[in-house]
Order: sequence, then C-alpha cells, then structure tokens
Amino acid sequence: MEVRCDLARIIIFEYRDQQVIMLRERGGTRVLQIVIGSSEALAIDRRLKGITLERPQTHELLAGVIESLGAEVEKIVITELRRGTFFARIVLRRSGEVVEIDSRPSDAIALGAGLETPIYVSEQVLREAATTP
Repeated sequence: MEVRCDLARIIIFEYRDQQVIMLRERGGTRVLQIVIGSSEALAIDRRLKGITLERPQTHELLAGVIESLGAEVEKIVITELRRGTFFARIVLRRSGEVVEIDSRPSDAIALGAGLETPIYVSEQVLREAATTP
C-alpha cells in the first residue's frame, strides 16, 4: 500500500554535505526524514521556487527528455528502506503504458518538484522509518 505524502520541508545546512528533506503523511501525523546531498537539496529548492538557471540542470534535462518522448511523470514512490538506504521509483505514463524507473529519492523528488508530481511512500517504509511529532 502507498501513502500520499507532501514535501513538508527542506533543511539546508550551509556547512555540511548532507541535507534533509521531510515528507509528511497527507491527512496523518507521520514524518519521514531522508538525508540527501547538497546538490539535490539545492535543485529541489530551486525548482520549488521556480528559479531557472541559464542552462538546464540535470533534473530539468530529464524533465525535458520525458516530455520530448511524449511521457509524463505520474508519481514518485519511495518504495523501500534497505540497510539505511531509501529506494524510489519514478512512475511515467506514455500512451497509456506505465513505465517505472529506479531512482534515488532525492533525484525523483527534484524531478517531480518542478512538475508538481504527487509523492507516495510505501506503508512499510513509513512503519520502519517515520516519526510522529
């Protein structure tokens, strides 16, 4: 089962390589924290703020490729937690066909942030790693 979540917060530490994104369960109280890299955190932050750079960055490039191929990003799913590492899938739809692509959660969210793509987390991952405030 998948649970709809929202990107609740990005925590950017100026003097660290590791940053944090927080996903909050929609209609619930659970919060999932995922540690990500600085470049991914900054990409997510830029895409949410609508800031575009002169040349496309990796996530804009991927969004352009997906669009050029006539597909759309349907959803992002955080699928599992294995030995402290989160795994995700980018779910695309093209001409009625569903295609799933393995991804790091940070890359999937950076891609989806600019497209307002729904984020889901598997119930198992929430049971294993989520906290309640």
